Amino acid sequence: MIFRKTMTVSTSGKGVYELTRDVARIVAESGVQEGLVNVFNRHTSSSLVLMENADPTACRDLEAYFDHLVPEDIHYFKHTYEGPDDMPSHIRMVLTRSGETIPVGGGKMMLGVWQGLFLFEHRRARHHREIVVTVHG
Repeated sequence: MIFRKTMTVSTSGKGVYELTRDVARIVAESGVQEGLVNVFNRHTSSSLVLMENADPTACRDLEAYFDHLVPEDIHYFKHTYEGPDDMPSHIRMVLTRSGETIPVGGGKMMLGVWQGLFLFEHRRARHHREIVVTVHG
């Protein structure tokens, strides 16, 4: 069985946006008890990450690290058509992931106690991101 649903996540700029509950609802809606859920981000300037979701400072530290690792003021970037955060957002996406696959057991995602699934928005402007959730069982 395959169950697929696309959800839209509205962002207010750079940062992490937790998707765990939304994806869990889709898994429950699918009726799949044992299988896999694949979560895919359809964009090249945002990404998906599994991250600690118990302490919000962990996500803030991740954001700060990426701001340091891939700053927006690198003078040799040529791909700046959409602004100075354009190329850095693509690099940040490449360094993370576009998709995650998580086991499903007992009708629920088998995440660790402190794991959450997040959309990592790399652009400063607001965006509407399409996330495709496919449950296989």
